[in-house]
Amino acid sequence: MSQITGNAIIVRTLFNNRYTVQYYQREYNWERKQVEELIEDLTSEFLEYYQSGDTQRDVMQYGSYFLGPIILTNDNAIIDGQQRLSSITLLLIYLNNLQKYSTYPKVNIDNLIYSEMYGQKTFCINVEEREACLAGLFDNGTYDITNETSESVINLFSRYKDIEELFPDEIKREALPVFIEWIIDNLVFIEIKTTSEQDAHRIFVTMNDRGLRLTTTEMLKGYLLSEISDNNIRNRANDLWKDRVLRLKEIEKDGDTDFIKNWLRAQYAQTIREGKKDSANKDFEIIGTTFHKWVREKKSLINLDKSVDFEKFILNEFNTFSDIFIRLKEYSNTFNKEYEYVYHNADRGFTLQYQIILASIDKGDTIDIINKKIRLVSCFIDQFIAIRVFNFRTVDYSSIRYTIFNLTKKIRRRSIDELVLIFKDYLSGMDQTLEGIDSFYLNQFTRRYMLHILSRMTYYVEERCGINSSFVTYVNRQQKNPYDIEHIWADDYTQANHQNEFSTEEEFKTFRNRFGGLLILPKDKNRSYQDMEYSKKVLKYDSENLLVRTLNANCYSNNPSFLRYMQNNNLPFKPYADFNKADLTERQALYKEICKNIWSIKLFDEIANS
Repeated sequence: MSQITGNAIIVRTLFNNRYTVQYYQREYNWERKQVEELIEDLTSEFLEYYQSGDTQRDVMQYGSYFLGPIILTNDNAIIDGQQRLSSITLLLIYLNNLQKYSTYPKVNIDNLIYSEMYGQKTFCINVEEREACLAGLFDNGTYDITNETSESVINLFSRYKDIEELFPDEIKREALPVFIEWIIDNLVFIEIKTTSEQDAHRIFVTMNDRGLRLTTTEMLKGYLLSEISDNNIRNRANDLWKDRVLRLKEIEKDGDTDFIKNWLRAQYAQTIREGKKDSANKDFEIIGTTFHKWVREKKSLINLDKSVDFEKFILNEFNTFSDIFIRLKEYSNTFNKEYEYVYHNADRGFTLQYQIILASIDKGDTIDIINKKIRLVSCFIDQFIAIRVFNFRTVDYSSIRYTIFNLTKKIRRRSIDELVLIFKDYLSGMDQTLEGIDSFYLNQFTRRYMLHILSRMTYYVEERCGINSSFVTYVNRQQKNPYDIEHIWADDYTQANHQNEFSTEEEFKTFRNRFGGLLILPKDKNRSYQDMEYSKKVLKYDSENLLVRTLNANCYSNNPSFLRYMQNNNLPFKPYADFNKADLTERQALYKEICKNIWSIKLFDEIANS
């Protein structure tokens, strides 16, 4: 080989260059899971050092975080590392967009994201097909992927939206400039450079194909099997383990480790790290990184002593919980009416549901009890999320990890009746209730949930009126003509009677975003109707989904199933020839009543008694 150099390099230096990606490996294919792990790792590491009142200068005393090696040629072609570099680029764009609305000091990172010549932005990873998407995200925080065919571009947009959802609120304000400074000066890569592409590929092969290390799953298996004395039973356990791991990996690349983390945290973890600087990792964190060591050290906690204990641990417990986990992943990805709450929680990106559901299950439960617990716990999680969102409270991982961990221990291996009582008491004891819907509106925080909520309402009303409805269709953003949030009022202060009802245009715009003034429509209809006055728009609504049609008087004629549903549930539906301020408030009250039916505490008894 020709000369090879390796240097530690920080983001501030690394991203001050431009890199190319060879055509044969240019797809960006990270999934939400990888972004979630990156955000969790980075923010957790940062918060170990950060204390309220710290400034950017204090970052000099913070520790560093290693993001692994990248392999480049001397002309900056990326041979290995583009997934991480692309993801850090998305994070930098997001942080830069956060700064636009921040009152705290700004950190200039534009030059780490792009360079500009002749009015054209060139981003850190210079791939032509990505330019428009990255420019849209940088300028506006969004990009229209409706007609997009590039896998990389679709993934880039989706992962940016994941970052928006996953980034913790506690770092968005005072800590933001300090976090940005830490990212650009304390995130470290090892840059390996070669004079030729051929040498770069040889290094890549050497690093990835030789001396392949055992995974944590394989090391755990090796330990457990080594404690089984009977050869025949050991072979049976090995066959079961291999078969189940293969199925888990077919669901997602790291499905086996994801399952084992959730299983051990759900059933056995007793402690979690305190949110203080220099706090030591506890059960929860150690399971997340080296669960094979944790099981060996905590074998008495798990009741692993004799050979028969290890046999049962694999053949019974591992078998039972991995099967449930696979089912939960299927329910998360494919809508199943019987287990719809699992799908709803997944649609809102709430990955912690697997841990909580597995916690409720006892390895001796019958299949009927297991099925009820899946429905019951997922229904509780759905209501927990809804109540928090309606009251503008985050459900991001970093903000509720302690709450979820305490819940996990509280419901661990409880009976159906005990779970019902715990869930009723918990929800009734929350500081927030569904009464928060009275002041609910569309803003930067609620935007990520609003389509889901309006889709749930639309689906719920249509289903109860005997209409063939599909929640999946309403929330699917990848289809050709996806549904969008529709404002009943056009964004035009001069229309209708707005100037008489609102003293300023700003007051009008704020009121326009209230929950009661929102619907969902296919994207093409949304664009077509958005500038119309309500009196004209409501005529068009007659051919849309049922929740939209209820604004039109025709919905109340020759529609017995809807009228029966309205009367039986005492829901104050009514048509509106005009739609003023009082009408919007009235519509919001209707929405609240629908939501109280969708997220009703009575559902727990219905599930338990089914």
